[in-house]
Amino acid sequence: MTKGESGGRHWADEAAEAAIASGRPVVVSSGISPSGEIHIGNMREVLTADAVYRAVRDRGADASFNYVCDNYDPLRRVYPFLDATVYEPLIGRPLSAIPCPCGAHASYADHFLEPFLASLRTLRVTVTLERADRMYASGRMNAVIGQALEGRDRIAGILTELTGKAIGSDWSPFNPLCPSCGRITHTAVTGYSVAGQTVSFTCACGASGEVPMAGGGKLTWRVDWPARWAMLGVTVEPFGKDHATRGGSYDTGARISREVFGYEPPLPVPYEWISLKGKGDMSSSKGNVLSIADVLTLVPPEALRYMVMREKPQRTISFDPGLPLLQLVDEVDDAESSGTDSRALALSRAAGFTPIGVPFKHLVIAAQVAGFDVDRTLGVLERTGYTGVDRETVRQRLEYARRWLARHAPEDMKFEVSRDVPLKAKELSADQKSFLRRLAAGLSDGMDGEAVHLLVYALAKEFPEVPPAQLFQALYVALLGKPKGPRAGLFIAALGPAFCAERFAAAAA
Repeated sequence: MTKGESGGRHWADEAAEAAIASGRPVVVSSGISPSGEIHIGNMREVLTADAVYRAVRDRGADASFNYVCDNYDPLRRVYPFLDATVYEPLIGRPLSAIPCPCGAHASYADHFLEPFLASLRTLRVTVTLERADRMYASGRMNAVIGQALEGRDRIAGILTELTGKAIGSDWSPFNPLCPSCGRITHTAVTGYSVAGQTVSFTCACGASGEVPMAGGGKLTWRVDWPARWAMLGVTVEPFGKDHATRGGSYDTGARISREVFGYEPPLPVPYEWISLKGKGDMSSSKGNVLSIADVLTLVPPEALRYMVMREKPQRTISFDPGLPLLQLVDEVDDAESSGTDSRALALSRAAGFTPIGVPFKHLVIAAQVAGFDVDRTLGVLERTGYTGVDRETVRQRLEYARRWLARHAPEDMKFEVSRDVPLKAKELSADQKSFLRRLAAGLSDGMDGEAVHLLVYALAKEFPEVPPAQLFQALYVALLGKPKGPRAGLFIAALGPAFCAERFAAAAA
């Protein structure tokens, strides 16, 4: 067995072995309430589940993997990205029964779910989708609804014992959906019939009556989750750290599952959040997000998979879309890298990934030198020591590079080589121009990045009275018209030493 970064077994293999050892059919589950944009912070759950699912299958054991879309949850409030005049009156209605914000999808829930499902396909995550509204409307939840209503007092006792919060005498584990106002948050249960599979209710809007258990409401969250385990036969489920706290949803769910539904709860795989560098934990409601779809336009899907696979679920992941994102791609690309976790890499390369063997940061530089032309980029790569690179893979990576530069690159990574000597070159000092003249004289075609690097530093020592930074500024001003740019040796080699020699001589004239 390949080992992980800690030198022991990978966390997904440990979870898979525990799931198989339970003796139950392995059913992995994940899910989310699509109340806002589904971002890369949410992605950790589904990729954690996918890793365990794949690890079980790697052992030759059968497994299934479902993804529950909690689209039957109510709209809790008007989020900053919503029009209050439209959505304020809809608070309390199920997300599946609310209009799409853009008008292009069947519902509010689908507006956020469909881009996420497209991202899962790109990530090569194959799931059986379970829509909560259909789970309830189909009658599949009727048996557990009946058990929950019958076990109301037992559930209330568990919640009080584990959370310390008193449960009112009018509380019910089932929230009826009012046929009159369409809300699921303002109703109260006044009676029920397990045999007839109906629930009687009153609503704050003034309506009252009887609704069927099938599609006439839903269980409250702390009861719905363990009810789902029992109905779907879930045996493994990752979930966020908020549910893993003492007295949290998993603790109460485990008790309710055993004592009310007679079902052994699934193997828990709690995980930490993914935070956005400099902005903290991602939150759809606060608008502090990067969508999965957006990030998948910046890097190959295997890079995002690897970001999750290489870290134990209990560790926080800080996502930085700047230069660290390029390093992430390089770890996936170079299986021999000392920093690469081989088992995490195997779980990340789901299908179709072609290593390119060129550091992404270098490719970003080559792409700009070549004006993003594929053949010219291949020429730049060959000039800088990267030969035999697959043309189609380079074409794909150039698109990632173009979008990364536009959205997240630091300014000193962005450049455009001036066609003529930049006007800023007139401001260079006599020492800077003398440095450029000597550099021009020392450059010759065929020099690689390391040879250029050694030449630049050797010449810089000949100007002991001038800070090296000023000498480096001179070559960037001559080429780019600004004082900073990519690492000098590789940059000059990429542009071509002969071209640079001519430019430096002209700038020094």
